[in-house]
Amino acid sequence: MKVSLHEAIDLVEIAVSAKLVPFIHGSPAIGKSSIVHQIANKHKLKMIDIRLSQCDPTDLLGMPKFEGVKVSYAPFDTFPLESDPIPDGYNGWCLFMDEANSAPISVQAASYKLTLDRMVGQHKLHDRVAIVCAGNLDTDGAITEEMSTALQSRLCHIEVYADLQEFIQYAMENNFDYRITSYLEFKPTSLYSFKPDHSDKTYSSPRTWEFCDKIMKKTNDYKKLLPLLSGVLSEGIAREFIAFMKHEDKLAKVSDIVANPTGIKIPEEPSVLYALTGALSHHINEETCKELALFIDRLPTEFQIITFRGIALKHKTKWAEKLRQDWVNKNFDKIM
Repeated sequence: MKVSLHEAIDLVEIAVSAKLVPFIHGSPAIGKSSIVHQIANKHKLKMIDIRLSQCDPTDLLGMPKFEGVKVSYAPFDTFPLESDPIPDGYNGWCLFMDEANSAPISVQAASYKLTLDRMVGQHKLHDRVAIVCAGNLDTDGAITEEMSTALQSRLCHIEVYADLQEFIQYAMENNFDYRITSYLEFKPTSLYSFKPDHSDKTYSSPRTWEFCDKIMKKTNDYKKLLPLLSGVLSEGIAREFIAFMKHEDKLAKVSDIVANPTGIKIPEEPSVLYALTGALSHHINEETCKELALFIDRLPTEFQIITFRGIALKHKTKWAEKLRQDWVNKNFDKIM
């Protein structure tokens, strides 16, 4: 079964605490590696990022070395062993083996001991090492190898999908341009447009929307944005998104709404209303919240909900929480 990225975090943590190795399956650019980095940061684990597809069997088994008349295997310093000290400021390590099902069969076989016995050659991993694997789906047209049945049974498999509201929460908490979240509320299917047989050079995804935000922090010139965003989102979605952003020209200025919250005309076009919800939740502050709340109360109910959801995610303050709670109390019958 599939779970959302947020749900997967809890499942990965449970699997790791049980000394199992979770394997996160998902389509390209969906946010698999982001899950692992979030878990590592949360638990103060030093990240060790290995691309299994680029490994050789000796990378996992160790290099042969002579000891008298015998040969033993010396592990690479990539792997923390039981005798190694925990780095200052960390509680342990997160050994992230990405692109695991893109590795050739010989490398997959070399990982058997590591994933099941937690050993590199004859050396045991440190007890404070969490192991997590990830890889693309075989059906996505990505470079994958058939996973051996022996490796399959050594792992705890978790398949993920992209969830719109989870991404919007992530985007707001990380200060993405509010026009991105407004557009995705308007056009949810644009969050992830990947198709294995797509003909564009790229596609929209949680990863490429993050690229989009980085670009938009550098320029607001539509002539420059179109080719740049086409290069990260695909031309079709880039054109739609830029057309959506141009709706801002139809919006009343926030200062005008504050000056006349009960008199400013409410737009009727849905795309303009979506753009308006993003602008309101982004620009509202403690000084303007009372006046803007009067204006928000005049919006259609579904757009009130979107606006207050955005305010709750964007503004983690007492005034914002009170504003949201007052609205919930006033509109309880409508939203239940």
